[in-house]
Amino acid sequence: MRIGIIGTGTVGRTLADKLVALGHEVTLGSRTKDNPKAVAWAEQAGPNGHTGTFADAAGFGEVVLNATAGTVSLEALRAAGAERLAGKVLVDISNPLVFSAEGAVSLDPVNTDSVGERIQREFPDARVVKALNTLSAPLMVDPGRVPGEHNLFVAGDDAAAKTELVSLLGEFGWPAEAVIDLGGIAAARGMEMLMPFWLQLMRAFGTTDFNYSIKRAE
Repeated sequence: MRIGIIGTGTVGRTLADKLVALGHEVTLGSRTKDNPKAVAWAEQAGPNGHTGTFADAAGFGEVVLNATAGTVSLEALRAAGAERLAGKVLVDISNPLVFSAEGAVSLDPVNTDSVGERIQREFPDARVVKALNTLSAPLMVDPGRVPGEHNLFVAGDDAAAKTELVSLLGEFGWPAEAVIDLGGIAAARGMEMLMPFWLQLMRAFGTTDFNYSIKRAE
């Protein structure tokens, strides 16, 4: 599969590494073609790893992953171009974290809106799925880092898009039964609101190798 990744940070490069290792072809997109992180990644990724602009990545991918910070995601996707995202599964991994000068964390948007919803509204022809925003990048692609059963969440208005993503997550090692479908894209609100809590857990545990495990009565 051809996959475009919007964003060259830790999340984008970790996903790109895994996808290339699985045999997929990846274009890692940034604001400019000569982004040092993207160029360095492509040089070591082999023939299936490419670099380019946000627009290049969006045009290249059959599936597109938004791995930018939530506060700049819309700007990055506008640069990618609505026409290049139309009809494609667009996986939104972002969190709209805002840090104060004192280090306090808040979200913008929050409560009555989410980045996932804003993306779907602005790009109505894209098939937006919110996913992978509730855990660390290494764990996204290697669930075995945490022993036992634990969960991922997905939300989106397009059921077929969610099914396609669950199949791709299976290649990462996530069994389908570990993925909890929370319904439409409005559920992205709750998923994004988990991230400040996740940061508190990270500080308490002193590691990012943890995840949520949801238990229910039979």
